[in-house]
Amino acid sequence: MDTTYQLNGEKWATMIALGAENLTKNADFVDSLNVFPVPDGDTGTNMNLSMTSGAEEVKTNERTHAGAVSANLAKGLLMGARGNSGVILSQLFRGFSKAVEGKETLSAVDFAGGFVKGVETAYKAVMKPVEGTILTVAREAAKAGIEAAKKENATIEMVMHGILEKGREALQKTPEQLPVLKEVGVVDSGGQGLIIIYEGFYGALTGNMEIPDYMLSMSELVTAEHHKHVQDFMSTDDIKYGYCTEIMVRINENKAGQKTFNESEFREHLSTMGDSLLVVADDEVAKVHVHTEHPGDVFNYGQEFGSLIKMKVENMREQHDAIIAKPEEVKTERVAVGVVAVAAGEGTKQLFESMGAKVLSGGQTMNPSTEDIVKAIEEVNAEQVFVLPNNKNILMAANQAGAVLGEETVQVIPTKTIPEGLAAMLIYQPQTSFVENTGAMTEAIQDVTSGSVTTAVRDTTIDGVEIHKDEFIGMVAGKIKFSEKALQDAAQKTLEAMLDEESEIVTVLYGEGTSKKDAEQLCDALVEAFPDAQFELHDGGQPVYPYIFSVE
Repeated sequence: MDTTYQLNGEKWATMIALGAENLTKNADFVDSLNVFPVPDGDTGTNMNLSMTSGAEEVKTNERTHAGAVSANLAKGLLMGARGNSGVILSQLFRGFSKAVEGKETLSAVDFAGGFVKGVETAYKAVMKPVEGTILTVAREAAKAGIEAAKKENATIEMVMHGILEKGREALQKTPEQLPVLKEVGVVDSGGQGLIIIYEGFYGALTGNMEIPDYMLSMSELVTAEHHKHVQDFMSTDDIKYGYCTEIMVRINENKAGQKTFNESEFREHLSTMGDSLLVVADDEVAKVHVHTEHPGDVFNYGQEFGSLIKMKVENMREQHDAIIAKPEEVKTERVAVGVVAVAAGEGTKQLFESMGAKVLSGGQTMNPSTEDIVKAIEEVNAEQVFVLPNNKNILMAANQAGAVLGEETVQVIPTKTIPEGLAAMLIYQPQTSFVENTGAMTEAIQDVTSGSVTTAVRDTTIDGVEIHKDEFIGMVAGKIKFSEKALQDAAQKTLEAMLDEESEIVTVLYGEGTSKKDAEQLCDALVEAFPDAQFELHDGGQPVYPYIFSVE
């Protein structure tokens, strides 16, 4: 085995390349370790795409200077980071890069110190660090690296060996620290991904790739399917309702001739005028969003209940023509404020677009990278931009994109579900100040309860719920509540768990695996028990989740 007292840039670059290659080979295995038995097994995919981006940045730049190699790795990871695991990985090596900045070669102490600094940086990036995750594995491994570096005549190989052995030990303990891991019988997926990278580092140093054959255990685990979808082509002539119409009505003014406002009747009548209807009302104001062929009829109807304090109409046929026109035929001016929303499913995308957001394709198993989000923000061509991640696993990448462009330019509204994102968009007012919109949109998401139904990809038990592969899982606020053989049974139980006597608006997004008829039957089954609730149906077209619910 070679002995390395000073790690140069070329050798460090080789270690990075082999670490990335090893993760690529084993990304499917890491995906399979995702705890929840829902099709969101993407930790390996996210870490792999993130690490590959970092390795490519190293490969395409000067590799003789170890500090420069570290900086390039950090830069590539930053822009390629996907999902929480990818962002944490980027922070580990961002801290490493800062620790060794300006150093042409790295001693054992320098090298070990880089890992320690990386852990400090990663912990600071996570709002509420949880033990039993990639952070724990990285921290314990880094401690061992420092201890190895203190030994007489310490080498890079000794440091990396200490890091790897302690990291493996810490990984095996993660089920004892996170009960949900123990319940399912797996180690932390992010921690496993990090160990696989470290194994690549050590193999490049020693020339001995004694790495476990992780794929041997694949037969015991069920991996998630990653859904890929091609956007359907749509002709302008196919647009049934051509005008995106919004009004805001000041209700309950008690003026002569004004009708008494009843939200259910108001919503029911508007539903006959078009589609994509959303109504939000309090004691003073009713806000309406609807696609219609006759905007004037919407204005006139709203005025029956009070003064119109806002009106907006956009010709969606003209917008569609502009979208499909050649780039040189479209001229855009920079606007004051805009919104980027992450969503999957044609209907869901159209809902966000109709409310003024630029939609970035992505979701549970399709996490956009930091660079993807940065590009989307730039394409909005606005002075200031709101970002709606609409998924907890995209939130960190969105925050990182915001940090790249600056807080004066980007504000991430911490939406973790599609319903939260829609609630934020309903409150969003382009004419209102950035600060006021931030407060109002953030407050709006607090009033939404989100639920969903998806398919189990493995047998397990979570929080006392016995789950079998291919059954339908009902989740409320991210927690698994039910597992049923029939989709409609799971959907009905999930909605019943979300509803109470104070529930007013129930939004149902039906997607792949179900139909409008099924969704209507679901709502009909609940109307009698919850007569005061108003049910709204939308064809979301979303993958993975046949149903997404919100209750306000």
